[in-house]
Amino acid sequence: MPGLVVFGRRWAIGSDDFVLPGAFELFVRLVWWIGILVLYTVHKGQFNCPGGGLLHSYLLVLIILLASIICALSALVYISMQGTISNPGPRKSLPKVLYTRLLLYFPEFIWAVLGAVWVSDSSVQCEKTVTNAIIWTVIASWVIIIFTIVGVVIVFDPLGGKKTFYLTDGVSRNLESSQSEQLLYNVKNTATRVWEKRIRLLCCCIVQDDDHRVAFTSIAELFRNYFSDTDLVPSDIAAGLILLHQEQDKMESCPKEPEEVLCHSPSSVVTDDLDVELENATHYMLFAAAAYGWPYYIYTNPFTALCKLKGDCCGNRPADSDITGSDRHNFHFGSILKITGLQYRDFIHISFHNKIYEIPFFVALDHKKEAIVVAVRGTLSFEDILTDLSADCEDLTLEDVLENGFVHKGITQAATYIYRKLINDGILNQAFTIAPEYKLVIVGHSLGGGTASILAIMLRNSFPTLRCYAFSPPGGLLSKSLADYTKHFIISVILGKDLVARLSMPNMEDLKRRIVRIVANCNRPKYQILLRGCWYEVFGGDPDDFPTELDGRNQDALSQPLLAEESLMVHRSPSYNALEDEPHPNSPPQYPHLYLPGKIIHIVEESSSRRLCSSDIKYTARWSNETVFSSILISPKMITDHMPDVVLKALNSLSQEHGACLSC
Repeated sequence: MPGLVVFGRRWAIGSDDFVLPGAFELFVRLVWWIGILVLYTVHKGQFNCPGGGLLHSYLLVLIILLASIICALSALVYISMQGTISNPGPRKSLPKVLYTRLLLYFPEFIWAVLGAVWVSDSSVQCEKTVTNAIIWTVIASWVIIIFTIVGVVIVFDPLGGKKTFYLTDGVSRNLESSQSEQLLYNVKNTATRVWEKRIRLLCCCIVQDDDHRVAFTSIAELFRNYFSDTDLVPSDIAAGLILLHQEQDKMESCPKEPEEVLCHSPSSVVTDDLDVELENATHYMLFAAAAYGWPYYIYTNPFTALCKLKGDCCGNRPADSDITGSDRHNFHFGSILKITGLQYRDFIHISFHNKIYEIPFFVALDHKKEAIVVAVRGTLSFEDILTDLSADCEDLTLEDVLENGFVHKGITQAATYIYRKLINDGILNQAFTIAPEYKLVIVGHSLGGGTASILAIMLRNSFPTLRCYAFSPPGGLLSKSLADYTKHFIISVILGKDLVARLSMPNMEDLKRRIVRIVANCNRPKYQILLRGCWYEVFGGDPDDFPTELDGRNQDALSQPLLAEESLMVHRSPSYNALEDEPHPNSPPQYPHLYLPGKIIHIVEESSSRRLCSSDIKYTARWSNETVFSSILISPKMITDHMPDVVLKALNSLSQEHGACLSC
């Protein structure tokens, strides 16, 4: 940090990133060198076998070469350990040592080739121990060379040349000139193309059409905008996340103010309302989880799922006209039957069709709650990920609804697709013809929760009594006006520190600023942060109290960025900002503040008593508001708290606890 500049270009690695890999290679080289030295000493004077003269020279040169590499590695590791993340000054001589280390790869490569030739020579008849030692030496040399090549490919930055040119010379240039404008315009376009190629490579296994190409470009611009103003390398981000996690844990361990505790003590009326909604949420979460089909069923029943599906699902299938999309061996539908406990005749329509902006869903009759349930699947494919990442905003215009506002573009298009299927294909009419007295309930988890929420807004005028239960929906979904409008008919259920429920572009920008600030102001070397952070994440203990430049500064000073912090941000010139496409006066901003839908139930882990073979986790639930989710929390559970099986487990735990309280 900033990115290392060698060979005239910037690389996605910092000058302080050579400590751990260098120390590992140094250990391997030392063991290797000692072994070869012992072998040479023991067999000295015994190289009279055919090919022994060449072997003697090979071992002697190898000992000298390994000693040189060990010296270069020792210097590389020592220099890389100096300074801090934002203070690379003590490491300014590292590129010279790195050049020396890289030059030593050439004689090592030549010696590896000679060793391979010597081993493959059938005329060589030396002692077996010596021959095996040479074979392992050749293998080790090639393994290290291959891993080095792979490492170079990983840390190669396609924009390194342009970034280096802009970062080093941009300050002294007249950024208002047409030449500078053209340069920055080319940098921006190149960055977009690089991200687009990466996305295409990741999605190479799916059929690509015009919708995919538009989505690729939109997502590429999103990533380019997000990463264009910082000089962070991946290890800096890892160190920043570790520091933020420990800082959060220290703040959470502090005793809460009495006012803060009292604000979470709702009245009995509110508590009764919460209990009712939790009971409904527990019931409908089964439908949201069932929408994932056989992957979810096998994941939650790894030992028995396949046997049950093979034995039961082949005979239980509705008419072919009721199912769209592929369902090989009837596994999806069989899993839905197992999870929901419904009969095949209870299903009105099932769609397994999956494309970008077109996600699977099913419509079923829930006789227990007397409801027609529309369950929308969450993210389970590359197409779904592209829908998630199409995070531009668009205006949602609805007739007779004054609270129009901005919505997530990709999720809105997915909701529009399901809306057209339900209305234009007469699916809901068919359902209400069968059960006219039933109410409409829309459910979904993750992407499905966000889609269900916007679908509920679209159907609200036609079905005023509908309810929507969105489990772990994306945070950047609705503008404030629409979020307030949905509080009358949407319930969002969020578990713990769920990352997805806090995901929005403003929150991501806030996380980036927090990472830059805490990393820039930490006075410890990066390798210490990473090592102690890994120990803390695996074994727990008290958070480390890393000293920072922020210690001892008054509150007014904290509002001003430090020089170290400023050095990690790439400040755009007015002309660079002008290169951004000017939005239409009536068009929405590209990334405004978007919020979770409806009323929010926040479930948090109250206590956890872990035993050797089991764990007893207790949860508590309370009504919350969207401001609680205005910042991304760093935790090992930020991913697991989003998983549908974990959400369902938490809801079941609360439901059982409530039932036990009623029985008492």
